[in-house]
Amino acid sequence: MSYQWSYGDILEAVEKITPEDQPALIHGDRVTNWGDFVRRTNNLARNLLASGVQTGEKIAFYMRNCPEYSEGIAAGFKAGLTHVNVNYRYIEHELIHLIDNSDATVVVYHSEFQHYVDEIKNQLPGVKHWLVVDNGNASNYEDMANKGDGSSPGIKHSADDLLFLYTGGTTGMPKGVMWRHSDLFQVLGAGGNPRLGTPPCTDLAEFLERLKVSPRTVNMPLPPIMHGTGLLSAVGAMAGGGTCITLTSKSFEPELALENITKHKITQVTIVGDAFARPMLEVLDENSGKYDISSVGVINSSGVMWTREIKAGLLKHNENLLLSDAFSSSEAIGLGSSLMTKDQTIDVAKFALGPNCKVFSENLKEVKPGTGESGMVAVKGFLPVGYYKDQQKTDKTFMVIDGVRYSIPGDWVRVEDDGSLTLLGRGSNCINTAGEKVYPEEVEEALKFHDTVADALVVGVKDAKWGQSITAVVQPNEGCVIDELELKEFSRKHLAAYKLPKMILIKDNLNRAPNGKADYKSIQKYAEQQLGIN
Repeated sequence: MSYQWSYGDILEAVEKITPEDQPALIHGDRVTNWGDFVRRTNNLARNLLASGVQTGEKIAFYMRNCPEYSEGIAAGFKAGLTHVNVNYRYIEHELIHLIDNSDATVVVYHSEFQHYVDEIKNQLPGVKHWLVVDNGNASNYEDMANKGDGSSPGIKHSADDLLFLYTGGTTGMPKGVMWRHSDLFQVLGAGGNPRLGTPPCTDLAEFLERLKVSPRTVNMPLPPIMHGTGLLSAVGAMAGGGTCITLTSKSFEPELALENITKHKITQVTIVGDAFARPMLEVLDENSGKYDISSVGVINSSGVMWTREIKAGLLKHNENLLLSDAFSSSEAIGLGSSLMTKDQTIDVAKFALGPNCKVFSENLKEVKPGTGESGMVAVKGFLPVGYYKDQQKTDKTFMVIDGVRYSIPGDWVRVEDDGSLTLLGRGSNCINTAGEKVYPEEVEEALKFHDTVADALVVGVKDAKWGQSITAVVQPNEGCVIDELELKEFSRKHLAAYKLPKMILIKDNLNRAPNGKADYKSIQKYAEQQLGIN
């Protein structure tokens, strides 16, 4: 049996070997060193427990990226509370559903959302404490963080402590994916990195010994921490005794990100594909010599595809970069990965199959390399417990096949001759045109090869002849004019004829979420309105 990890134990052990004056959190001019981080998070944990909150209860976070978000996560781990992420873009009924569904008894929220909290709090009687954060100013959150001697809460942690990761998915209300601490830490590498050949640590003592002889990571998660990619990046920085740097802007500002990299010598950056990488590359290309990204060793991306040309462009500004593209989701971490360096280029959307992965057809038969078949990618090993209070969806996503439990989140792939995966897209977004299945992501990537295209999303709209007509909504690069016919012809170099868009619509902004994810519902509605389809 493998070692049973708990983030509460990890944090409390790492604190003892981390210099107190080393920065733990940086947010603009606000710097929280590790000594203050330990004191404040211990106080928060002790005061929450003293106020009647019980271990195992749920603590929800309704904030943009800020130091208090990371502090609250750490305090929750120390108090044995279950983390719940809240999407700050949700409207009233979604907020009520998520907080009620999660059984949260504590909600930590930023003062900018006070109006929304005032509207919903009377409908959430299960919440015992509403802790408001106000950028380090006087608040009941600050009272809890500063009241006490900073000593450890002294509770016994468990590998069965849970972290909830709420995800909107493609349909329906948000659902909470339940991760045991031990499973989550191990699937993330347990202090190692399987993609780079570094084995996991066997126990906490080995983990601490590695930290003692390794440079501490200076990490900057660019997507919101309220989403999985940003959250796991921030948690990883804290659990590794490193520094977590967050931007002060409400929306992504590439100049600000590059200023922070230059100033703080950031070593690791977390992004979500082109939505973050492309703007940074454009600023770097337009401002030769202004920014220094030579300190960055790794850029990690997860969640959406990251085009090869953008990766190649970043390598021109730092040839020592390792560009790591993870094929993962909230329900399934480690489906596949793609690494690119100056010496090794890769194909867009092509991933090496993870060691615990298989691909299954719709009738749950394994798809073998070289058959040319498509299927759903599945992963075994360290998996979530399931969806909180949703056994039906749990049974649908977490299946037992030939006696082995798999997570099958719905991503469709083609298995190539060499065993690698070409990502096709989510089955729920698949377009059926004249009986042929076309995955939007494949068409989008082909369109984005063109110099005039900044971004593209593809949907299927109702069509009397085709059943669904492939329709692209394209965002032009600044100062560019897109020629629809020329772009269609260009796409023939990358797509089979039946995959070509029948229509190309131009839109100045595709309104991706802050984490780079596409809002296909709004794009579908836009396309239908533009084409006069009811």
